[in-house]
Amino acid sequence: MFKDWVTDVFFDLDHTLWDFERNSALTFKKILMENDVRVDVTDFLKVYVPSNLTFWKLYRENKITKDELRYQRLKSVFDRLGHTISDEKIYRLADEYILHLASHNHLFPNTIEILDYLKPKYKLHIITNGFNEIQTKKLMNSGIHAYFEHIVDSEMAGVKKPDAIIFQLALNKAKVTPDNALMIGDNLEADILGAQAIGYHTLHFNTHNEEKHNFCPMIQDLGEIKTFL
Repeated sequence: MFKDWVTDVFFDLDHTLWDFERNSALTFKKILMENDVRVDVTDFLKVYVPSNLTFWKLYRENKITKDELRYQRLKSVFDRLGHTISDEKIYRLADEYILHLASHNHLFPNTIEILDYLKPKYKLHIITNGFNEIQTKKLMNSGIHAYFEHIVDSEMAGVKKPDAIIFQLALNKAKVTPDNALMIGDNLEADILGAQAIGYHTLHFNTHNEEKHNFCPMIQDLGEIKTFL
């Protein structure tokens, strides 16, 4: 479908190639135990996962700072669970979470296979809202850094997806026009609509079991990319 136009493929990282929820769960299991935080990890994650998505949306919309994101997404969970915990320990958990998150390197099924398939045919890039200090570690530790020519993050761009500036910066670095660019990501607002606004082709990787829509094709497995490229 896209193979007649596309020369460059841009991927989101978290929730698209790098299995954020699985790696995050392993990180919390480690740091909660090591800091003697006596909450059930399963109960913690049931609250944390949707809470984290909510606070990331606020961060994308510039309604909270990075520091507020890191603190509030934890504080809100402990409040919901009725668990008393000091701010000092929350800040320590926030720091240790960032420190250890990239040490877990589970990728979504077929990530390596699809990158091997695409690499000889297309130039591959990353556009991510994640923090610079951790996104590179994720790519390096999971063994996929070498597949990508350019890695553009929100701290580098000074804005976050879906702002057009970050998508334009990625095009400029890759020296490609939007009609030759395909964006693949999990977030409809940030990845799909943001990229479409300046002319990218788009493909929605439905990792959150969202309802079908008409904005672009939707896939359930990365292997399905071969159908389009």
